[in-house]
Amino acid sequence: MRSVVLTKGVPDFREGKVSFDEDGHLERGKTPTVMNPNDKHALRAALQTKVRQGGEVSLMSMGPPGYAEILHEGMRDVYADDLYLLSDREMGAADTWATAMTVATGIEYMDENPDLIFAGFKTADGETGHTGPQTEWCLNINDNIPDYPVITHVIALDIDEEEETLRAKRLVEGDVSEIETVETDLPAFVVAGEEFEPTYRKAEHRLRHKDFRAETQERAEEFAEYLADGSDKEMTDWENFSMWNHEVLNLDPDFIGLDGSPTIVSGVDPIPKAPSEREAQHIEPDDEDGMETVFDEMAPFAAGD
Repeated sequence: MRSVVLTKGVPDFREGKVSFDEDGHLERGKTPTVMNPNDKHALRAALQTKVRQGGEVSLMSMGPPGYAEILHEGMRDVYADDLYLLSDREMGAADTWATAMTVATGIEYMDENPDLIFAGFKTADGETGHTGPQTEWCLNINDNIPDYPVITHVIALDIDEEEETLRAKRLVEGDVSEIETVETDLPAFVVAGEEFEPTYRKAEHRLRHKDFRAETQERAEEFAEYLADGSDKEMTDWENFSMWNHEVLNLDPDFIGLDGSPTIVSGVDPIPKAPSEREAQHIEPDDEDGMETVFDEMAPFAAGD
């Protein structure tokens, strides 16, 4: 079972140092970055598949070279076997459509077609929820790889390897929220919802989870040492990491990055930084009067008022 997880770096809004150029495009190289929080649900879904069905998990992202740190974070979380970074200046300032085209080409360029592709349901910066389904669409218009039916808002899944099928529960939200169960053939594209929770009911799965953790922590430490090296080298000489530019992927610059993005940014509102200092009163536990005041203030909230 071969799985690919798509992940992205997003601005660390806690820092309040988000940088945009004069055209309103995010300057990712100048902005503190963290892994998109919603991608972690996709990571957990892929990890469940690896623990319960075996196989390998790959992580893929598109962004500047510094996104290697994002992949390193994902490797620790999902116990990934290898990492792929799609990166060069021609890919910069891409909207969701240009991103999807690039990522789909990266998946096609891998040495084998994955059985499962996982994505988070939206990013913390754009929050469009487009990239996952658009990537699936780009894959399905390609005659060189099999079709990938997409299931979105997945909160639980199970794989039948003999039947080569995926059965999933997905959350449907309308006037009321309901859960429906769907089934599709493999390969498949899974967009994990924020309610996804992995399940490891068997003891063998929990033991395998522990073994994977030990193996991957060692691999992640090796990659951390590689990133910390700091020497002037091509980032292609670590056996579990590949960085591909548009030339390697045979992508036309007119159809990727800014030039290939139909989205036009009309304006950007600044993101205020949270105040670094807040007024606080320190009360020791043995201060009876002070603690009484605290309890009096908290009592209405504890009662649900």
